[in-house]
Amino acid sequence: MLCLFAGQAFGSFDNYITREGSRLYDGEEVFRFAGIHMPELHRIEDDAKGVCKADPRGWGQYFKWPTPQEQENWIKSLVRTGHKAMRVYVLSVATPFDNACGRETHILPPTEPGGMPVLNETAMRHYDRMIALADEYQLRLILPFIDHWQWWGGREQLAAFYGESGDDFYRLESQTYKAYTHVITQVLTRKNTLTGRPYNREKAIMAWETGNELKGSTADFVRETAALIKRIAPDQLVVDGTYLKIIPESLTDPNVDIISNHFYTTNNNNRPEQVSLDLATVGGEKAYMVGEFGLRDAAGLHEIMQAVVFADYQGHKASGAFIWGGRGHRHNGGFYWHREYNGHFSYHLPGFPEGESNQEQAVIDLVRLAQAQQDGQSGPPPLPVPEPPVLREITEAGALRWLGAPVGRYYRIERSVRKRCLGFIPCWSEWITRASDLSDGMQQYDPAQAPLYLDEQLTPGLYRYRVFAGNESGESAPSNIQTFRVEH
Repeated sequence: MLCLFAGQAFGSFDNYITREGSRLYDGEEVFRFAGIHMPELHRIEDDAKGVCKADPRGWGQYFKWPTPQEQENWIKSLVRTGHKAMRVYVLSVATPFDNACGRETHILPPTEPGGMPVLNETAMRHYDRMIALADEYQLRLILPFIDHWQWWGGREQLAAFYGESGDDFYRLESQTYKAYTHVITQVLTRKNTLTGRPYNREKAIMAWETGNELKGSTADFVRETAALIKRIAPDQLVVDGTYLKIIPESLTDPNVDIISNHFYTTNNNNRPEQVSLDLATVGGEKAYMVGEFGLRDAAGLHEIMQAVVFADYQGHKASGAFIWGGRGHRHNGGFYWHREYNGHFSYHLPGFPEGESNQEQAVIDLVRLAQAQQDGQSGPPPLPVPEPPVLREITEAGALRWLGAPVGRYYRIERSVRKRCLGFIPCWSEWITRASDLSDGMQQYDPAQAPLYLDEQLTPGLYRYRVFAGNESGESAPSNIQTFRVEH
């Protein structure tokens, strides 16, 4: 993937996303969006490995960086299912348990007592690639800085660098807040190693968000933070990442562009009426989005998404919304997955029968309907024909694993056998279908434990395989070919 960027001139976007009043614009066109929230375009929580017992919090997971092919695959999947924008998760903050759990983070402790945090260059190279790929495939990004919560390391972990508390994150005179602003400055001025542009000149970055679910935000905190972001990145938008409240001062702050809320049943706001209530509170002063909602039945999610599309307060509508949450293809087959506290599993694009208990297809369909409605259409266009999957090296007899194709729903396997023609000349038999209608959309799959397909009818000889991806629009060209010799 990196070789594709070598010497390549980026700039597929003509415009930054801009705001006028309550509306966002791409050039002269109103910009609205709807999607399945894919938080891990830059860092992966690998649930298949379970909980790291070395993390005393009891729920600390194993994390990994995405491969270039994974990142490209996920972004293609989003764009080809109608996604115009995507909000990802935060920058992760180091904890004392990371080494024992074999995980890295974006933000590292100061190198000397009282110093400022350091960005992990390895982590930021993956962030660079996410931005470069979003630019290449035309996906706008909403990027939050720091988390209120501890999941990836957040305000409490940042404060721990200085012997302060998580509440000090919101206190402007604290070392923690100083560190937070230092992180923001480092990120906004970072030069992308793939595009050659500083982050504050990347048109793919639609908006910077002060953080994720920042419940303790004050008017002063938002004012100072938004002013810093706008001073360094004047052409990119700012999202007030405050949670469960709308700060009145943000509505008149010239440096704040978007007001966001998250809807969840535990907060008693996971309902369509909340969209209208928030629009009325915002009063057209800013753009408004639902940064996250979900973890409920498809019918209820549909009602909320329809409110996002159609609810109107004096001519002002929501700019967009994301349903929590989705995961993408694994490099060696299947999908990453995550199980929420209430039993909901991650959604997998473009939707699979294996997700029926999760109403996966219904949820993805309601998102694609909303995307079309935002653009004035009655329904979504057909999915494009998939591109070929990527067949991985075969290391055991008949065991096939492949990186699934973006928008592929099912797969067909072909096999050819080495033989002798005219009695003595080595040649290959014709390709014969060995299996069809195979899915890679199962939940809790781990390619380290089982292949996606096992060809059990083998005798000694040399075999070659290729894979096709299909959906309702057609079948892909064949994948790359892999061979394997069965000795006994």
